[in-house]
Amino acid sequence: MSLSVMDYVALNFLLSGYIVTFLMGVPANILALCTFCRKVSRKATPIDVLLLNLTISDLIFLTFLPFKMKEASDNMAWLLPYSLCPFTGFIFYVTIYNSTLLLTAVGVERYLGVAFPLRYSLCRQPRYAVYASVMFWVVTSVNLSIVYIMPATKLKNGVEHSNDSAPTCYLDFTAEELSIVVKVRLELFLVLFCIPFIICCFCYINFILILSRLSNINRRRRLRAIGLALGTLLVFAVCFGPYNVSHVVGFARQESEEWRNVALLCSTFNACLDPIIFYFSSAAVRGVLNRCYKNIMAKLHILNCGRGRDSRMIKYQAEAPH
Repeated sequence: MSLSVMDYVALNFLLSGYIVTFLMGVPANILALCTFCRKVSRKATPIDVLLLNLTISDLIFLTFLPFKMKEASDNMAWLLPYSLCPFTGFIFYVTIYNSTLLLTAVGVERYLGVAFPLRYSLCRQPRYAVYASVMFWVVTSVNLSIVYIMPATKLKNGVEHSNDSAPTCYLDFTAEELSIVVKVRLELFLVLFCIPFIICCFCYINFILILSRLSNINRRRRLRAIGLALGTLLVFAVCFGPYNVSHVVGFARQESEEWRNVALLCSTFNACLDPIIFYFSSAAVRGVLNRCYKNIMAKLHILNCGRGRDSRMIKYQAEAPH
């Protein structure tokens, strides 16, 4: 497969982004998973259940990210067993869109907590967050089923054995397939991005307005909550916006845009940005990270003290008369 200079740069940028996301996202999400599991086992709250599911979704995404790294390193050719193509694509996209729904649910939960504190406290049960999380997995799986079906159909028809070019995964389509794909992608934009984003904007904007009018909340807590709301909206727009805009552009032009993979990289970064949201959303995560930081600083202090004592001892022995 011959590549232009721009293609080569884009592929290396894509691979580098995948590697950075994997190296940063795995330890951060594992730490968050342990924290939320312990918190949920002791006293579960709806926000903890939602954030736990978001962490699990991110970890599943990161588990399959090495397959996309391999694809990028092979110049977007799929040289792995082709049966892995539909499964990898299905899991990859389901977890991405599941994140949009879970982030929206977190926004709704926060809005209801400040807009209707008394009424919401009466029905604020963790089981409702569990039901919502299960529903999100079902909705995304049903909507993304085409990602599994189409490559699987190519596998069944033996398309991957063509000798004309290297096999690809969910990149090349016939005219008939493309006419279906662009419509499904538009539906994904409307149902799994546009509607959640509108709901998220409504909840967080009203959340900020309500908090700004409350005088009985500590100023530091208020600013942190407002910063979290603005940060979540920014992450939502920056991480998921470019890739979903490519759906609209592709539908308008009736083609699969070549820059989709680079736009997808923005969605990939969400896996290492979510732990930042966890930090500001959960006191448990903040507590764990603060304890880890204090332990590391204490050990570094001990090491520095030990080195200083050793250097003084060496200096004393060197200056001592023989």
